[in-house]
Amino acid sequence: MLQKNTYAAPASQAAALRLPPLTAASGGRVPHASVIALASIVALLSLVPLGFIVWVTVDTGWGEVIALVFRSRVGELLTNTVLLEACTIPLCIMLAVTLAWLTERTNIPGARIWSWLAVAPLAVPAFVHSYAWVSLLPGMRGLWSGVLVSVLAYYPFLYLPVAAQLRRLDPAIEDAAASLGLGPWRVFFRAILPQLRLAICGGSLLIGLHLLAEYGLYVMIRFDTFSTAIVDQFQSAYNSPAANMLGGVLVFCCLLLLAIEVLVRGNERYARVGSGAARPADRRRLGWLVIPATALPLAAAVLTLGVPFVTLARWLYLGGAGIWRMDTVGSALLQTIALAVAGGLLATIAAAPMAWLSVRAPGRLQRILEACHYYVGSLPGVVVALALVSITVRLVLPLYQTSATLLLAYVLLFLPRAMVGLRASIAQAPVELERAAMALGRTPSQAVRQITMRLAAPGFAASVALAALGITNELTATLMLSPNGTETLATKFWSLTSEIDYVSAAPYACMMVVLSLPLTLLLYAQSKRTAGQ
Repeated sequence: MLQKNTYAAPASQAAALRLPPLTAASGGRVPHASVIALASIVALLSLVPLGFIVWVTVDTGWGEVIALVFRSRVGELLTNTVLLEACTIPLCIMLAVTLAWLTERTNIPGARIWSWLAVAPLAVPAFVHSYAWVSLLPGMRGLWSGVLVSVLAYYPFLYLPVAAQLRRLDPAIEDAAASLGLGPWRVFFRAILPQLRLAICGGSLLIGLHLLAEYGLYVMIRFDTFSTAIVDQFQSAYNSPAANMLGGVLVFCCLLLLAIEVLVRGNERYARVGSGAARPADRRRLGWLVIPATALPLAAAVLTLGVPFVTLARWLYLGGAGIWRMDTVGSALLQTIALAVAGGLLATIAAAPMAWLSVRAPGRLQRILEACHYYVGSLPGVVVALALVSITVRLVLPLYQTSATLLLAYVLLFLPRAMVGLRASIAQAPVELERAAMALGRTPSQAVRQITMRLAAPGFAASVALAALGITNELTATLMLSPNGTETLATKFWSLTSEIDYVSAAPYACMMVVLSLPLTLLLYAQSKRTAGQ
């Protein structure tokens, strides 16, 4: 039974309270069956790519599966993938942790500017990074070129969580370690670095999954991975069992990466215990090290931002005003915005039932449904596209290469992005306000619509923006599923760079960067907000 003072609490005061988790046993409302049904439908849709891989494996027959999987080509791709992951992820960790330490815990001049510049490379799509470096050094080929461009394009995914964790870290831990006689280096490696484990594991997993899924970056520097091989196989021998089996191996690699991250992450707890609040950490004085310390973020900014922007500016200057043709650039921009907005809205609407359940009715069924929503985000776009191509051709041919199938692919790929923002905003809308509305005569659906949905509207908008901006830079699913005549900024840029027409491709790359900037600013602001700054 609800207490009277619960209804009497003002909205602002109730929002500030940390409420206990809601379960049916603790007095929370049992969710309406229709919400569970909607979340279950989305969960079943998200299982389609994985189910398709299993079905194709069984349908192909074990003899042919063994012949297609255990061959020298797959071994070569697997070797490339393992080497790429093994070289790139440690380098990203070292670069991101060092930059985060310098910008958050030292008196390096211009720390806020370096902090923003460390995140800004996210505004440049990975294949635009590759385009810039190949334009500058046409001879870039192979593994080490791939490692270099991958580190420059993806290390911000590690910098963001590590820097946020450093801001929240209680300096009392370092004080205690120093009081035991440990020097600064031993304090860092024995007291601080272990506290960053969750942030490093999460960022590394994100980078590892991006390395598995990336297509355009590696095609431009002629480095074969599973994604490039699957798209090549699809384009040369449409819907072949070989492409499907490569997709199956790629899914296995994703699941293996998720399992490794769980093992490395461990079960240790890192929460601060005790009364009071952590004080802000003091910034360490660098002394004579300030010059070499400043050189690192400067070099990172030049390599990650200077090279792409100078390259783009050079091609734009050489092309002049003539390359800004509104009939092509304008059309691609409008089609990109239309697909991004439609896909972002659909992904957020599809995520809403699950986000509501995860906050209002946590339980075993909710965790299973939520896992289905999240796993699909770890799959490369090429695998999702391959599954939808095969299903539409075999079962619903009229839907092949239609906008509906393309939007479905976007919904599946960007469902986790929509979930994250939406769940956080619903969690900040107290359920007591819904109950108060119902006590005043509103039906449950009216209370949710008029109270919770209104309070969660900013989070809904942020989720749409996050998904939409991800769609703006999506390449492989768009290449494989888009209807004839559809030309987004990414596909148009890709077709021109494939013809070595870098001048004409420059406006499309420029527009993708412009559209991605809001996402970068949003991520940076969210990181600061999480740390209470």
